[in-house]
Amino acid sequence: MNRKEELLHDVVIKFAGDSGDGMQLTGSQFTNNTALLGIDLATFPDFPAEIRAPQGTLPGVSGYQLRFSSDKVFTPGDECDVLVAMNAAALKANLKGLKKGGKIVVNLEGFDAKNLRLANFPEGVNPLEDNSLDSYEVIKIDVTKMTREALKDIPLGMKEKDRAKNMFVLGFLYWMYNRDMEYTIKFLKDKFGKKPEIFESNVKALQAGYNFGDTTETFTTTYRVEKAKMSPGVYRSIMGNQALAYGLIAASQKSGLPIFLGSYPITPASDILHDLSKYKAFGVRTFQAEDEIAGIASAIGASYGGSLGVTTTSGPGMALKAEAMGLAVMLEIPLLICDIQRGGPSTGLPTKTEQSDLLQAYYGRNGECPMPIVSASTPSDCFSAVYEAVRIAVQHMTPVIFLSDGYIANGAEPWKFPKSEELPPIEVKFKKQLGEGEATFLPYLRDEKLVRPWAIPGVPGLEHRIGGLEKQNITGNVSYEPENHQLMVKIRQEKVDKIADHIPLQKIDSGPEKGKLLVLGWGSTYGSIKSAVSELLFEGYAVSHAHLRYLRPFPKNLGEILRNFEHVLIPEINNGQLIKIIRDQFFVDAKGHQKIMGIPITKTELVMKLREMLGSNN
Repeated sequence: MNRKEELLHDVVIKFAGDSGDGMQLTGSQFTNNTALLGIDLATFPDFPAEIRAPQGTLPGVSGYQLRFSSDKVFTPGDECDVLVAMNAAALKANLKGLKKGGKIVVNLEGFDAKNLRLANFPEGVNPLEDNSLDSYEVIKIDVTKMTREALKDIPLGMKEKDRAKNMFVLGFLYWMYNRDMEYTIKFLKDKFGKKPEIFESNVKALQAGYNFGDTTETFTTTYRVEKAKMSPGVYRSIMGNQALAYGLIAASQKSGLPIFLGSYPITPASDILHDLSKYKAFGVRTFQAEDEIAGIASAIGASYGGSLGVTTTSGPGMALKAEAMGLAVMLEIPLLICDIQRGGPSTGLPTKTEQSDLLQAYYGRNGECPMPIVSASTPSDCFSAVYEAVRIAVQHMTPVIFLSDGYIANGAEPWKFPKSEELPPIEVKFKKQLGEGEATFLPYLRDEKLVRPWAIPGVPGLEHRIGGLEKQNITGNVSYEPENHQLMVKIRQEKVDKIADHIPLQKIDSGPEKGKLLVLGWGSTYGSIKSAVSELLFEGYAVSHAHLRYLRPFPKNLGEILRNFEHVLIPEINNGQLIKIIRDQFFVDAKGHQKIMGIPITKTELVMKLREMLGSNN
């Protein structure tokens, strides 16, 4: 049989099926396989909101999008080259995201009369038979039948055998893209080694899918993507929540502070609790609290006792934690609140992404309650961004809000392992005894950064009052005096403002330092902005990109940068939140580009917006 190999530069695959079809596992295995080859990648898992929606229905469709390329990748792609549709609902939900002429790999069993009806196709209509897919290359495979045939000698029930059909599809794609199966077989061994029938069924299905592609005369072309040109080092594929957990552990080791995580499970933050619970050997202590309030209250207690107190949540949990966050501000103790944002309000869109908690992070507490805010831009950036958030919390004796979102948390990309000596130090200073000339401990006597001392309970001579009532300046005694309250409000604000003296100046990420248009972003819009600006720069347009990590306080030179451009565009996955703050603080007539659909802003739509703003002037 004559085979040919085609070299591709960039590929986007979307795995889609019922929530029980194992699409997340299939996608993650293909992702890890890709990362091992040194090919750059980005992913976008798309979970159904229902825990177990009815099988075969549109609300039950689970997807996993992967883009891999021989060049640097910043987004998981706007459109797919290949759509794997395990049933009719998966095809219907995702067809609009497939390029014309793209490939559709379908499981024929998922397009029977029952599945067509569940996917709300009209009676008698089957998209595989009515010529509606003529503009695509459709690869029809009876995955279920062939999986059962491959596993006929294994003593498992039909239901258990059918669970391996995702491995058949994965094996076929491994053949199509010239991949080795050994890593996935090792993964299956580690996962199912104590269940030999399940292990054998998955491996046999994987091999059957590969062999199907290799022996069927229908397919004459395989594809290969070259290794990406990346800086030397050791890489691994990492998801945002994983990187966050590792960043916390690194900060703990560098500071010498044991981690205490007090948390209540909530999508999409729960994985941080799961990951950190595996690292007790690093001094990590995790506590699954009975509710959000208990989670943050326990973390406050841990910080008061000299640990690195952390709590994790999403938008609804942030609302519940607000009073306790105010307590931490009043106490002036280091604490980290990680908000992995999702669609809201209320329960909202629990599995969909949004950047809608920025104003809550800024203002969502009673009274004058300033807190520093740090955000991550990509999955791997969660490591360094949360490390920096811990540094600020510890060295400035303040609770800090760390912002990520569902897109970052569940997405994956290659991450270059940092060396311990490359990480900046996190110096911790505990007050251990009375100073020279001190007759009594003064818990709110401040240094040049307006930072008060951190005294561990139980140290003789350092007893002091604690609580949420207003403190008298320097002594920390309860005070109701009007002048003292105003003074303390101003001091707490100035302490946060002074953090700007101890963070890096803002840099331009792409484009000239001055020009016609600046695209200012924060959080998970990084990839789409970077890609869009790079395309227009290549075409000769005067456009630049700056991306914020420090959202409160802003870098000291941000106002100067904004004034260097005629126009400022701020894309956000919300109804315009950063733009309100920028207009308020810098009096800049910034324009917004908002998308509030639970999905990321695409490069294509941003390019169109930039062209509109730039007009025909290069």
